[in-house]
Amino acid sequence: MSPHPFIPLVELLRAELAGYGGLLALFDEQQALLWRREVQAVADTSLAIEQIAAETARHRLEREAWVARFATAKGQPAETNLRRLLEFFPQDQQPLLGALIDEINHLLHRVRRRARQNHSILSRAVELHRDALATLHPAARPRTYAPSGRIGTLAGPAATLQAAG
Repeated sequence: MSPHPFIPLVELLRAELAGYGGLLALFDEQQALLWRREVQAVADTSLAIEQIAAETARHRLEREAWVARFATAKGQPAETNLRRLLEFFPQDQQPLLGALIDEINHLLHRVRRRARQNHSILSRAVELHRDALATLHPAARPRTYAPSGRIGTLAGPAATLQAAG
């Protein structure tokens, strides 16, 4: 390892932080679009969310691999979390690394909370739509394709959204 081992780690943490920040912004935008009932824009935002989530997952995996290598080099188990490894970094860099860890954890919590909120709004919208269809035309049950490829009746909202991602 270089005499300044924290530099690549800081870059990886910043990339991960930027990804979570981007996800939060997109989930906020998606929620605003949901309230305005802009269906196509919600779908477009969902695609952008998937792309940034995949990119952020790659950043996280890179960071975890770097931390595992660093832990091993310092005689620690590869699965040791970064916070426990802070003591192996230069004293003047520990506050920066700690702050990045805290901010990532905070943003991750906010992203998960907003994703759950948006999922609830979408679930409720699907449920209301299904109920409205059943009320307007009780004999005509909406039909969808089952995972097997066969035509089936409309699944409950949670199953529908789970299948859609």
